[in-house]
Amino acid sequence: MLPNVNNILYCTDLSKNAAYAFQYAVYLAKTTGARVHILKVVEQLTSDERLTLQSYIFNQSGSEEFLQKRLDHAYQHLDQQLADFWDSMDAKNQRLREQIVGYEVVEGYPNQTILERANALECDLIIMGSHEKGWLQTLLGSVAKNVLRDSRIPVLIVPRPEDPTADE
Repeated sequence: MLPNVNNILYCTDLSKNAAYAFQYAVYLAKTTGARVHILKVVEQLTSDERLTLQSYIFNQSGSEEFLQKRLDHAYQHLDQQLADFWDSMDAKNQRLREQIVGYEVVEGYPNQTILERANALECDLIIMGSHEKGWLQTLLGSVAKNVLRDSRIPVLIVPRPEDPTADE
């Protein structure tokens, strides 16, 4: 018996290649009828980084406002990428929007957060783009490599297109 793909977790770092990888998530959703969950993980600041931030921003509310702005900026960027993607789709494929069941931007450690969200959303497949530079460890990127190593569900890593303008 072949496995069913009902829920796809598409992970984005908001790079051009991540936008290219989204095409695969939508294609697989179209082919399988799966629902797509979109996740952007904003790297959690280390304790040293938080301490440095607090030393430059003297009040707690200013520090929290700065951290919230990081998330808001990622949401805005993700909204824009999605709008650009759907604007480029022909009318007959616009209905595929219905298969995007939600998206979220969270602060955390990327590989751990991706695996936790995939589990919580009962996903059958994780899709993400490869790193912007280099090959295997370098090209794949540490987040993709760690997700691929630790995941208990299939992971599709979409390589950069050969033509750098293909994803624009």
